[in-house]
Amino acid sequence: MEGILHKWTNYISGWQPRWFVLDGGTLSYYDSQEDAWKGCKGSIKISVCEIIVHSTDITRVDLTIPGEQYFYLRAINAAERQKWLVALGTAKACLTDNRTRREKELQENTEAIKTKMSELRLYCDLLLKQVNKIKDSEERGDSAEAGEDTGNMVKSTCTTFLKTLEECMQIANHTFSSDMVSQSPPGSPPVAAIKPQKIKPLSHLKLNLGEKLRESEEAHENQSQDSGREGAEEPEKPDIPSHRDQAPSTVLQGSALEEDDGPPAPYTAGPETQLEGEGSNPEQEQKHNMDQIKEDGEDEVSRNQREMVSAPDQILPPQDSLLEEEGVDTFFSTMSHRFSDIRLEDDRGIPTQDFLDSCYAIVPVLDKLGSTVFAPVKMDFVGNIKKINQKWLSDPNSFPTLQSIVLHELQTATAQVRNSATEALLWLRRGLRFLKEFLSEVHSGEQDIHGALNNAYGRTLRQYHGWVVRGVFALALRASPSYESFTAALVSQEGDQLKPGFTSGMRRDLSVYLPAMEDQLGILDDLYDEYSLESDEVV
Repeated sequence: MEGILHKWTNYISGWQPRWFVLDGGTLSYYDSQEDAWKGCKGSIKISVCEIIVHSTDITRVDLTIPGEQYFYLRAINAAERQKWLVALGTAKACLTDNRTRREKELQENTEAIKTKMSELRLYCDLLLKQVNKIKDSEERGDSAEAGEDTGNMVKSTCTTFLKTLEECMQIANHTFSSDMVSQSPPGSPPVAAIKPQKIKPLSHLKLNLGEKLRESEEAHENQSQDSGREGAEEPEKPDIPSHRDQAPSTVLQGSALEEDDGPPAPYTAGPETQLEGEGSNPEQEQKHNMDQIKEDGEDEVSRNQREMVSAPDQILPPQDSLLEEEGVDTFFSTMSHRFSDIRLEDDRGIPTQDFLDSCYAIVPVLDKLGSTVFAPVKMDFVGNIKKINQKWLSDPNSFPTLQSIVLHELQTATAQVRNSATEALLWLRRGLRFLKEFLSEVHSGEQDIHGALNNAYGRTLRQYHGWVVRGVFALALRASPSYESFTAALVSQEGDQLKPGFTSGMRRDLSVYLPAMEDQLGILDDLYDEYSLESDEVV
């Protein structure tokens, strides 16, 4: 349903007409129906809001999410309000039924996960006791049989621990389906990458020469036809220009190689040819002359090649090296937002919106590593982005940079409160550091994806994770893809990973992307060190 409703704006502007659209369980509004193409000015989810009918005003209805959103609306008349109430109530009822079933299933799976987590803690305690028992046995100098029995018990406990952990992951994967974890806020259209101008390869030189020869043939045919019309008995012989009559061949200069402004310089036709007497056959003579032009053209190409070889500054690289130099577009050159595109403020401030957009843009890397096994990691990553984004949306003018958010929470003594934007930025920074270390391994030539992930995890996140979370990561790392599968997922077009320039394209893009990412993470590291915001808490 859609139509005009009056919305309360503020005490200065009062009630203002707005164009409202109810679609897919969301009520959105626009300045007017004509301005709908500009995008909605606000929206509210019907499934979580309260629909309140005003007790005295027969045209008014209020939609509220306590503590978050308030829409005070007026219809044109009572009948119009009744239509909206029916539409809103129907949408809420349908969504509530679906949400109830989903919530019930979610609650059951949550209880199952809690049970499995209790079992994991039990096995963890048991392992610690068995390890301590082995240490005591070694100190007492017990027999080998006793040590072997204890070792078998540890092995059995580890096997059960891993099995329970895998069951826990299966329940989590079933609970958080792929359609939920894959939802990321849409980004802006990708910015076209500016590519350097290409050097004209040698094949273009031969192609231009072929065009010259064809033009010469057409010119001679036209001359023969014209002379045939003037006198059929004694056709005039075509004039073959000599090399003295033509412009001299010029050597390709460096500027001509760098700019593709037009065709190359003209070529000489070769040594001067003698015309035969009146008794000669014009057709044979024309054929002989054209063959001579082709031979001279080939000599010209050879001479140009020799000139380029003799001048090192003017050597044209082979075709394969041109492809390798040009590279191939990859995921990192076609992303909608990149850390390398962020322009820092004069005081090294990191723009909040640009940084969050760049964080959203790198989330698909986790999907390319395995959308199922890395789902918990991705949910935590995206959750931290959303917390910071919510803080920024509360007052965009007051929080233009990440530093302004942290400093504001420090002043209000909320920086170290649970679920604060500062805490979210702390964990987001750690997650980005993990991704940066992993991509650095790939950039340096590491083709063992499992090893690269394990090294990056050990240097960044492992120290902040307890037994259970480490087990989840270990299971995810075991399911990491091969190098070929991972790189195939980083192409902009299918099959690009087989092109000779793909590897150089990856190195080119990462050599720009990673330093910018490291610079901004370093700025945040200094900020958290300066105000002692680092936390050694283990999760």
